[in-house]
Amino acid sequence: MTAPGARLRIIAIGRDSKGPEADLVARYAARLQPRPEVVALPDGTGSPAEIKRREADAILRRLAAEDLVIALDLGGKAPDSAAFAAMLASWRETSRPLAFVIGGAEGLERRIIARADAVLSLGNLTLPHLLARAVLAEQLYRAQCILAGHPYHRAGRP
Repeated sequence: MTAPGARLRIIAIGRDSKGPEADLVARYAARLQPRPEVVALPDGTGSPAEIKRREADAILRRLAAEDLVIALDLGGKAPDSAAFAAMLASWRETSRPLAFVIGGAEGLERRIIARADAVLSLGNLTLPHLLARAVLAEQLYRAQCILAGHPYHRAGRP
């Protein structure tokens, strides 16, 4: 997905779990080059504002200065798969490590949005966070296939 030797991470609030969502993430992650590291951070506690602050603190501790950060947020751009693949290609050209960030139930705090190099939305539907990880992993795989000219995407289908 990224330049050889570059890192690809999915940093997500919420514990790892066993089950179909985790199986989907693992299935698509195994197909990606490089294979992404999935970093699961614990849910915050307290009031909604306190939860967002604590989760943002945990996320920021896991980000390096050189990371190209892509935050997943309802307010972000919602590209189609081909446009996402083009974005991924341009991010890959920077040779910076890619860090996709998925917030918790309260969403991402403004500090994370401000730190992000790009803000994307998986759509207007509310998704459980484990399912958001699976959708992201599949879309990363789909983008990889589009960029490689592989027929997985099946562009042009009605």
